Amino acid sequence: MRRDIFQAIADPTRRAIIALIALQAMTPNAIAENFNSTRQAVSKHLRILTECEMVKQEYQGREIYYSLEIEKMKEIDKWLEQYRKLWETRFTQLDKLLSTLPAGRRAIKKQKK
Repeated sequence: MRRDIFQAIADPTRRAIIALIALQAMTPNAIAENFNSTRQAVSKHLRILTECEMVKQEYQGREIYYSLEIEKMKEIDKWLEQYRKLWETRFTQLDKLLSTLPAGRRAIKKQKK
Protein backbone atom coordinates (compact mmCIF):
# COMPACT_ATOMS: atom_id res chain seq x y z
CA MET A 1 0.00 0.00 0.00
CA ARG A 2 1.43 3.36 -1.01
CA ARG A 3 0.89 6.02 1.60
CA ASP A 4 0.68 9.77 1.23
CA ILE A 5 3.83 11.76 2.06
CA PHE A 6 1.86 13.81 4.56
CA GLN A 7 1.22 10.66 6.58
CA ALA A 8 4.99 10.41 6.89
CA ILE A 9 5.39 13.82 8.46
CA ALA A 10 2.20 13.66 10.56
CA ASP A 11 3.94 11.82 13.38
CA PRO A 12 6.57 13.58 15.55
CA THR A 13 8.72 10.46 15.78
CA ARG A 14 8.83 10.14 12.00
CA ARG A 15 9.74 13.82 11.70
CA ALA A 16 12.58 13.21 14.16
CA ILE A 17 13.75 10.20 12.13
CA ILE A 18 13.68 12.32 8.98
CA ALA A 19 15.82 14.95 10.73
CA LEU A 20 18.32 12.29 11.82
CA ILE A 21 18.77 10.64 8.45
CA ALA A 22 18.85 13.97 6.63
CA LEU A 23 22.36 14.36 8.04
CA GLN A 24 23.63 10.88 7.24
CA ALA A 25 22.40 7.40 6.34
CA MET A 26 21.78 5.26 9.42
CA THR A 27 20.94 1.69 10.33
CA PRO A 28 17.69 0.94 12.18
CA ASN A 29 19.66 0.19 15.35
CA ALA A 30 21.51 3.52 15.17
CA ILE A 31 18.21 5.32 14.64
CA ALA A 32 16.54 3.46 17.53
CA GLU A 33 19.31 4.55 19.92
CA ASN A 34 17.96 8.10 19.64
CA PHE A 35 14.48 7.23 20.94
CA ASN A 36 12.91 5.87 24.11
CA SER A 37 10.99 3.24 22.20
CA THR A 38 11.56 -0.29 21.03
CA ARG A 39 13.49 -1.24 17.93
CA GLN A 40 10.19 -2.68 16.60
CA ALA A 41 8.44 0.69 17.00
CA VAL A 42 11.22 2.43 15.10
CA SER A 43 11.03 -0.27 12.41
CA LYS A 44 7.31 0.42 12.03
CA HIS A 45 8.03 4.12 11.52
CA LEU A 46 10.74 3.26 8.99
CA ARG A 47 8.31 1.01 7.14
CA ILE A 48 5.78 3.85 6.89
CA LEU A 49 8.49 6.27 5.73
CA THR A 50 9.57 3.73 3.11
CA GLU A 51 5.97 3.21 1.93
CA CYS A 52 5.64 6.99 1.60
CA GLU A 53 8.90 6.96 -0.36
CA MET A 54 10.41 9.48 2.07
CA VAL A 55 13.40 7.25 2.74
CA LYS A 56 15.41 4.84 0.66
CA GLN A 57 17.14 1.67 1.76
CA GLU A 58 20.65 0.74 0.80
CA TYR A 59 22.14 -2.62 1.67
CA GLN A 60 25.78 -2.73 2.72
CA GLY A 61 26.63 -6.31 3.57
CA ARG A 62 24.16 -7.49 6.22
CA GLU A 63 23.20 -3.96 7.24
CA ILE A 64 20.42 -1.77 5.85
CA TYR A 65 21.07 1.96 5.79
CA TYR A 66 18.21 4.42 5.55
CA SER A 67 18.66 7.82 3.95
CA LEU A 68 16.34 10.68 3.11
CA GLU A 69 14.76 10.91 -0.33
CA ILE A 70 15.29 14.61 -1.03
CA GLU A 71 12.86 14.77 -3.97
CA LYS A 72 9.96 13.93 -1.63
CA MET A 73 10.91 16.85 0.59
CA LYS A 74 10.56 19.06 -2.47
CA GLU A 75 6.95 17.86 -2.84
CA ILE A 76 6.21 19.03 0.68
CA ASP A 77 7.92 22.36 0.05
CA LYS A 78 5.91 22.85 -3.13
CA TRP A 79 2.66 22.28 -1.23
CA LEU A 80 3.73 24.67 1.54
CA GLU A 81 4.70 27.37 -0.96
CA GLN A 82 1.06 28.32 -1.56
CA TYR A 83 0.61 29.04 2.15
CA ARG A 84 3.95 30.81 2.39
CA LYS A 85 2.85 33.26 -0.31
CA LEU A 86 -0.51 33.77 1.42
CA TRP A 87 1.11 34.62 4.77
CA GLU A 88 3.73 36.87 3.19
CA THR A 89 0.91 38.82 1.54
CA ARG A 90 -0.95 39.11 4.83
CA PHE A 91 2.16 40.26 6.72
CA THR A 92 2.82 42.88 4.03
CA GLN A 93 -0.76 44.12 4.39
CA LEU A 94 -0.37 44.25 8.17
CA ASP A 95 2.89 46.22 7.85
CA LYS A 96 1.16 48.73 5.60
CA LEU A 97 -1.72 49.08 8.06
CA LEU A 98 0.61 49.54 11.03
CA SER A 99 2.61 52.17 9.19
CA THR A 100 -0.56 54.28 8.83
CA LEU A 101 -1.17 54.37 12.59
CA PRO A 102 0.07 57.41 14.51
CA ALA A 103 3.44 56.86 16.22
CA GLY A 104 1.94 57.07 19.73
CA ARG A 105 -0.57 54.29 19.09
CA ARG A 106 2.15 52.01 17.66
CA ALA A 107 4.24 52.47 20.82
CA ILE A 108 1.26 51.60 23.03
CA LYS A 109 0.52 48.46 20.98
CA LYS A 110 4.18 47.34 21.24
CA GLN A 111 4.13 47.80 25.04
CA LYS A 112 1.02 45.57 25.34
CA LYS A 113 2.86 42.67 23.70
